[in-house]
Amino acid sequence: MNEILTSAMNTAEILDGMECVWEKPETLVDVKMHYCPGCGHGVAHKVLMEVVEELGVQNETIGVAPVGCSVFAYNYMNVDMQEAAHGRAAAVATGIKRMLPDKYVYSYQGDGDLAAIGTAETMHAANRGENILVIFINNAIYGMTGGQMAPTTLLGMKTSTTPFGRDTESQGFPFKITDLIAQLPGAYYVTRQAVHTPNGVRKFKKAVQTAFQHQKEKKGYCLIEVVSNCPSGWKMTPVVSNKWMEENMFPVYPLGDLKLNGKLVND
Repeated sequence: MNEILTSAMNTAEILDGMECVWEKPETLVDVKMHYCPGCGHGVAHKVLMEVVEELGVQNETIGVAPVGCSVFAYNYMNVDMQEAAHGRAAAVATGIKRMLPDKYVYSYQGDGDLAAIGTAETMHAANRGENILVIFINNAIYGMTGGQMAPTTLLGMKTSTTPFGRDTESQGFPFKITDLIAQLPGAYYVTRQAVHTPNGVRKFKKAVQTAFQHQKEKKGYCLIEVVSNCPSGWKMTPVVSNKWMEENMFPVYPLGDLKLNGKLVND
């Protein structure tokens, strides 16, 4: 018994002397995570809420989550949340921001929601220059409803509705909606990031900080696409899915800034 107590005391002393490099932000609800192992949603949630906490704007922030895996965001994000119908997050966020212009307003959407049923709302909100932030998780598949083809599904990629792979004759090309949004005059800041590596997480966090600052300064519409994996939908382990994403997703959806301060990066 004495040996056990001594060991416990030594462990406590070691822990007391260690520097805390990370802890769960208060802006995340303390509940069990339901997302599939290796999914990028959990990391994106954590980073987004870290920024909210560090800026001290928890009580001034309102999130909008529509249908899809993103619908569960309100279970985890300890800020005011509003659920939207499938594809209508941009419209709901627009209404909230116009009624409460001093609040930080963001939507959190997947590719099926934002780039399929929500295409019209997405494009017009960007074109109007609505002063909101859109977090766009692109995993190239309908993750929640059975792994069907999404607008962003790659050519040759197998899904439950393209068992032999997506082909241009039947299903057309992958929809690079972020590239289109960058062309619109109302879009002020558009970037594409990932969260599968520490460096990727840092860049994504910097993008969120930048977007919140732009919203504070009333610069207009900001979009952050996060190219992510879907281990369950892709039928891969998390490690293999990340490697597959790097080799197949990134060439089609290259990471980096598309538009800074209202100007296209490649102009």
